[in-house]
Amino acid sequence: MAHPQRFHLSRRQILRGLLATTAFGLTAKFGTGCTQEGGGGDSGTEETKDLLVGFIYVGPKDDFGYNQAHAEGAAAIAQIPGVKIVEQENVPETTEVEEAMRSMIEVDGATVIFPTSFGYFDPHILKMAEEFPEVQFFHAGGLYTEGMPNNIGSYFGYIDEAQYVAGIVAGLTTKTKRLGFVGAKPIPQVLRNINGFTLGAKSVNPDIRTQVIFTGDWAEPVKEAEAVNSMVDQGVDVITCHVDSPKVVIETAERRGIFTSGYHADQSALAPKGYLTGAEWDWTSIYTQYSNWILEGKTLMDGSIPHIVRGGLESGFWKLSDFGPAVSDEAKAQAEAVKAEFADASRVIYVGEIKDNTGKVQVPAGNEVEQTAVELETMNWLVEGVDGRVEG
Repeated sequence: MAHPQRFHLSRRQILRGLLATTAFGLTAKFGTGCTQEGGGGDSGTEETKDLLVGFIYVGPKDDFGYNQAHAEGAAAIAQIPGVKIVEQENVPETTEVEEAMRSMIEVDGATVIFPTSFGYFDPHILKMAEEFPEVQFFHAGGLYTEGMPNNIGSYFGYIDEAQYVAGIVAGLTTKTKRLGFVGAKPIPQVLRNINGFTLGAKSVNPDIRTQVIFTGDWAEPVKEAEAVNSMVDQGVDVITCHVDSPKVVIETAERRGIFTSGYHADQSALAPKGYLTGAEWDWTSIYTQYSNWILEGKTLMDGSIPHIVRGGLESGFWKLSDFGPAVSDEAKAQAEAVKAEFADASRVIYVGEIKDNTGKVQVPAGNEVEQTAVELETMNWLVEGVDGRVEG
């Protein structure tokens, strides 16, 4: 398999070229951006074709979660001169996403597609990449391997680092030493977040346990509420999640009077009393970089754009929500100290010995597993201290 590129982008680079030329607030399938015109002299005005970029979301763009975070990143690149976007929301992980991609390419003229949901990758993106070899497809989280169509790219961030920091805050806030995690599916990205959150909490309070409930899908609001209520009834007093929209989880926990840690985007407005902090995506950096690469004439197909791009805090892939009123000064200080270590890459989450919750050693004593390690992208275990199991 190809090796991931660790992505580095300064804030100056992120902001370069961004002009406030369009407004965000699109619904359903809608395009933004303007056509630029150039030329001069006796030749008159010559129209320059915009880069048309398509974004597809599995849920609504205002979900306080995964889809909103991607839509905010898309809105940023719509402000780059020469870039136009078209979006479609509420597209399920079925053949419907293939039709959405085909429409964006054949009707709208998109030459770059970002189908953002995990289940879009296999088989749908793989199939469409074969059908449209001249279009570049970039997917969040899919693991590109040699032999796949060369017009596919994969990008993702080390947001389990943010979950580790949030776990520190949770570990220094809990009174019961019982944390809760509502997960959609036991895929590697979800398991990494559960493990990161738990390891962060256990680093400051070794007696902590994390209860995990998987709902079975990305948007199951009834099951999410039931999971929160069940955990609260069992003594859990801090809950976080990895579902598409954390809104139900955060609001239910707030009504039950316990603490919450957010995910994907800032949910502090939903829980003014109990919100501690949260692990937020910041997709502006990678979407801006991809746009700049493509505007410069670079492509996946000729190898000038890497097939795998990964990054952490130092690359602007994630950020931490502002601390809520319940967070102590001690928790703030410890969280900021570890956050700084992630920023300069001196902190590693997986330092042995680490056992899973069946007692098997996953990271031997003296070993460190860096974020670039392939085994983290195929993680299928839960760390010691987690009450739950990986089904499959």
